[in-house]
Amino acid sequence: MSIPSEIVCAHSPDSDDAYMFYALATRKIRSNLVQFRHVLDDIQILNQKARAGEYELTAISYHAYPYVADKYKLMAAGSSIGDGYGPMVVASHPLSVDELKGKRIAIPGRLTTAYLVLRLMQPDFEPVDTPFDKILAAVEDRKADAGLIIHEAQLTYSKSGFHNVIDLGRWFKDTYDLPLPLGANALRRDLSPEVASECSRLMRESIQYALDHREEALNYALQFARDMDPALAEKFVGMYVNHYTVDCGEIVPKAAQKLLDLGYEAGLIPHRVQVEFVR
Repeated sequence: MSIPSEIVCAHSPDSDDAYMFYALATRKIRSNLVQFRHVLDDIQILNQKARAGEYELTAISYHAYPYVADKYKLMAAGSSIGDGYGPMVVASHPLSVDELKGKRIAIPGRLTTAYLVLRLMQPDFEPVDTPFDKILAAVEDRKADAGLIIHEAQLTYSKSGFHNVIDLGRWFKDTYDLPLPLGANALRRDLSPEVASECSRLMRESIQYALDHREEALNYALQFARDMDPALAEKFVGMYVNHYTVDCGEIVPKAAQKLLDLGYEAGLIPHRVQVEFVR
């Protein structure tokens, strides 16, 4: 029997990513053709490494896709979609959306989808590059006037006394009547069709396994849930691992194309790109 090819699979150390990769990481699902080796890193770092084509399979922000489309295709399985919710701008005191103009806003990375959507919503602000898990502290320490939060902070910010200024997923839904595509899995174009197809199958089956074995997958994911009790972690996972994650269908490519076209038309993305998914 031939030895499976090793595929390096890079993703964020977050509860939702851990949940969708649970069956693969614990070898509940296996393949004779490929074997995954998992690498965990912050999404902004993964976006940057994808520009160099470092990993065969990697999580990226949808905003990063135009910069890596020459090296990667998007996978139909594994997207994180905010359907009427998503990244939020928060502040230590009540602020209106209009008052964000000209403010210093701590951001989790310039290739994140959160940053792109904030620029679309409010073009005039000063970004303060900050690790995603230090954003609330930056606002508290007055290094920024407001913070753009992603991941679990979307559910925990109020415990620390922060105020919601705007939910960008809600803004996108209200403005364009589309869910907001935040993150995706991407597969390197130089993989053989057979290996690419197998990776897609494994990814899809891993997500479905987690949904079908919710309790055990959640127990595994809890070790990656920063500052969250089990009930809140379950809510967060439920927000970002759903039917869109198993398969992007037709609506996610439509929403992703709209998002990236808006970025290009606003001068935030240097060239127009056509989204391309592999199933």
